[in-house]
Amino acid sequence: MPVKKQAKKTTVKKTATAKAKPVKTAAKPAAPVYDESKIKTLSSLEHIRLRTGMYIGRLGDGSNPDDGIYVLLKEVIDNGIDEFIMGNGKVIETVIKDIDKPGKAIVKVRDYGRGIPLGKLVECVSVINTGAKYNDDVFQFSVGLNGVGTKAVNALSVHFRVVAIRNGEFAEAIFERGKLKSDRKGKLKEKIKDGTMVEFMPDPEIFKDYLFNAEFIEKRVQNYAYLNAGLTLTFNGSKFVSSRGLYDLLFEETGDDGLYPLGYYKGQHSASGQLEIAFTHTNNYGEEYFSFVNGQFTSDGGTHLSAFKEGFLKGIQVFFKKDYRSEDVREGTTAAIAIKLKNPVFESQTKNKLGNSDIRTWIVQETRNAVEDWLHKNPEACKKLEQKIVANESLRTELNAVKKEAREAAKKIALNIPKLKDCKYHLEDGEDGEESTIFITEGDSAAGSLVSSRDVMTQAIFALRGKVENVYGKKRAAIYKNEQLFNMMMALGIDNDIEGLRYAKIVLATDADFDGFHIRNLLLTFFLSYFEELVTAGHVFILETPLFRVRTKKETRYCYNEKERDEAAAALGSACEITRFKGLGEISPKEFGQFIGDDMRIVPVSVNTLKQVPQVLNFYMGKNTPERREYIMKNLIEDAG
Repeated sequence: MPVKKQAKKTTVKKTATAKAKPVKTAAKPAAPVYDESKIKTLSSLEHIRLRTGMYIGRLGDGSNPDDGIYVLLKEVIDNGIDEFIMGNGKVIETVIKDIDKPGKAIVKVRDYGRGIPLGKLVECVSVINTGAKYNDDVFQFSVGLNGVGTKAVNALSVHFRVVAIRNGEFAEAIFERGKLKSDRKGKLKEKIKDGTMVEFMPDPEIFKDYLFNAEFIEKRVQNYAYLNAGLTLTFNGSKFVSSRGLYDLLFEETGDDGLYPLGYYKGQHSASGQLEIAFTHTNNYGEEYFSFVNGQFTSDGGTHLSAFKEGFLKGIQVFFKKDYRSEDVREGTTAAIAIKLKNPVFESQTKNKLGNSDIRTWIVQETRNAVEDWLHKNPEACKKLEQKIVANESLRTELNAVKKEAREAAKKIALNIPKLKDCKYHLEDGEDGEESTIFITEGDSAAGSLVSSRDVMTQAIFALRGKVENVYGKKRAAIYKNEQLFNMMMALGIDNDIEGLRYAKIVLATDADFDGFHIRNLLLTFFLSYFEELVTAGHVFILETPLFRVRTKKETRYCYNEKERDEAAAALGSACEITRFKGLGEISPKEFGQFIGDDMRIVPVSVNTLKQVPQVLNFYMGKNTPERREYIMKNLIEDAG
């Protein structure tokens, strides 16, 4: 690195007659005028477009189930769900045209409820705080955004059309980016069932290059069916219906993995609300919960989930007349809880966590009574549950001894966690930690590029030394005896349980080659075997880095696949230079900074159903080598053909 030469220091002797030269100072820019002309008043829909995140959370491009386009769809379907809850309409139809065309999809949702009152159609979809969900006589357990939802869809759509049908008459309104273009009313020439139809196309100016993922939508629609037994929903021709509610949801997730038949309870509507629960235990590590409030999936839980856990523990303790520890009762639990409330209070606009404190008492009591009653009626399941709790006690005692040895060994190595380059903010730091990310990468060369280009405030790096151990089929105690896995757990803050997780995102950053893919699979096996909740809660991601660099003297493009490479080469001409990156270590820190910044491409690791996890892990990571070899050879031959 060239060293800058210091300018020679000269001393000027002043004489009595010497005149001091005036020092020139840069003129300060004129302060902007702050007067009445600077005060702006935005319409409600203009404010939604300007501050979109306040209303629907993240924007995204459709690659994550929490992205904005799915929130828009949810808000429209929720209105149909509200109608069903109030006893009106048993079918909701959803169609997305051109679903496979980026930025071109048109969504159409039709319910068969009462239909929006014709005289208030325009106001109901364009004026905030207008709607019937403030009236308990009309809507008791609303799942929508309470007077904001449809307006947000309207404001954020390049095309929005709504039609209401009531008693042989209709009203129609068409908007563009929240601005009314036309509306009309009239009588229908033929008989059509009452209800509401909403058609919209997300605005590509706001949702850049978005693409709907049919799998995400099917999952959401299926959950709607589970949460509203008797309601039929369709999506692009597929039909979803459930007769047993949460029982069906949990059975779909666990299948035959349950140690005993599913426990199930559904209470009646009361002044406090309504409770529905389903539960079982499996041999998997950790706990898994599916929690919902008024049909909304609360991925971060909240007071209803913590109250359920407390009531579940108390019911078991009272029945067995033993003071079992909570971790022994809950280890291996898979459960679902859904409540309906008149006035839910969420901790954010996106409704991932419930904050009502007044519901705890009745949920704890009702859950306790339901669990105790179910155990009395199911003696065989009762025995298997008790055996599971006793086994958990034994494993915990063994694990605590191993943990103690591992911690003592770690203290001898160093006070700091080896191979961890930490960041300033963590998940526990509230808003500052919401973007906290740890990259788990292979080798020091890749880690070096990441360290030099990362954001030290929110991005941490943990470097692996080669391939990690294949932990499939091994007891949890084994990972505490493995120095590298133990250090990684310490870095993540999950050496005791996932409640101590220090980062919002765990990003696997491996090379795009066979060794890199193998390391990725080994890491996923580790998380899915012992910390499945991290995956199902949406904390684990895979980093996409470019495979090619196509450049000329004037322009450089980075490409993530061969198609992008060919398109870039055609655009830049025959004189361009094409470089294939073989590993992360080949990408310079200056280049790497572009790939882990605002435009970072990360793919969330998701699980369709929990019961598939053991099957997949057994096939790819188990000891069935002949079957795996046969599968690989068969598919290689087919590809070659």
